[in-house]
Amino acid sequence: MSEETVEDFRRRAHEWIRANLRPASGSTQTLRGGGDEQDLAEVAREREVQRMLFDAGFAGICVPTEYGGQGLTHAHQRAFNDELVGYEYPARLQVPPMTPCMAVLLEFGTEEQKKLHVPGILKGEEIWMQLLSEPSGGSDVAGALTSAVREGDEWVLNGSKIWTSGAWWANWGLVLARTNWDVPKHRGLTVFMLPLDAPGVTVHRIEMLNGNREFCQEFLSDVRVPDTDRVGDVDDGWTVGVRWMFHERMQYNSPYVTRPTGAAREGEKGSILNVVRDAGRLQDPVARELAGEALELGLVTEALNHRVARGIMSGTMTDQAAAVGRLLMCTSLARQSTLAFQIAGAAGGAWNDDDGQAAERGIDYLMRQTASIGGGTTEMARNVIAERVLGMPREPSLDRNVPFRDVPRGSARS
Repeated sequence: MSEETVEDFRRRAHEWIRANLRPASGSTQTLRGGGDEQDLAEVAREREVQRMLFDAGFAGICVPTEYGGQGLTHAHQRAFNDELVGYEYPARLQVPPMTPCMAVLLEFGTEEQKKLHVPGILKGEEIWMQLLSEPSGGSDVAGALTSAVREGDEWVLNGSKIWTSGAWWANWGLVLARTNWDVPKHRGLTVFMLPLDAPGVTVHRIEMLNGNREFCQEFLSDVRVPDTDRVGDVDDGWTVGVRWMFHERMQYNSPYVTRPTGAAREGEKGSILNVVRDAGRLQDPVARELAGEALELGLVTEALNHRVARGIMSGTMTDQAAAVGRLLMCTSLARQSTLAFQIAGAAGGAWNDDDGQAAERGIDYLMRQTASIGGGTTEMARNVIAERVLGMPREPSLDRNVPFRDVPRGSARS
């Protein structure tokens, strides 16, 4: 059977989207809590939409057919994303479920693992999260203290992971754990798949300063995982981890992600212009200049991300260049939140029901660094760019070639 051309695929997508999906409900503010009931209702609807996409042949457009996908090209995915502009889509089921989680399974999972889990992800039946960061590790992912000890055909996991978005409503997680303490830290790690309702897993929700409780901390107490749920070789988890973090940095530029083209830019456009309007500053040249800067940042960020994605896909750029797009995106989002707060003025800090989109911009301003921390800090992105893209010398490391159990660590604090 010949591959469907991009234009034929686009026409089919155009007709199906308009016949089956609802118009987009408008931009939403990142990490603004609407309450558990609303969040769960939105997750349920996104699962439903994901299943609709699967049944219509629009889920996993670039995923091989043997795992439930369509086996098409990145150009087909881009065409679908173009047609999706202005319509609803399953946003929470894209990052991290599709990438990095599904992407890691496709790259490192066994045939049995891929056939068991990838179709469920594409149908919206399985929602995956990444259990990567730890309370003691900061951005040093390789410094994981969560341990996995083998007992026959099982592994026993103990430790804690933190800053897992949406773990309270997810099904599965990818876990990076320490399996060997007698080798340098990068050489003693292993990746596992973990059902989040497994015995011994406790999910604690973290309340942010704006009341949002999306981020979670997971406590693993003698959690038993079969060896069949190991991803990659024992003690070779860093090989998996390097690609894991690449897929994480790709985020919405990944060929596995379904998202309206220019979603961030269009959402910010509507948002920032509504702030100007609701702050009563449509004719204020200062407000218009600030709004123009915010829109310009969106345009430049989108253009750079597309360029980097094309370069990586074509092989003209190293895959580590994904850090370039991530760095600009994070700094851009922080600046856009600052600009919106400046435009909103007093209504951004103390608002009433009549202040519309100008309300709560002060909270967004206080939360502006979230994107620069989650998914790997901007400091780490700068290191990757310097060392792996520009070829600059690596920073000195006192724990290189030192067995991990001999690396000095601070005492735990209560």
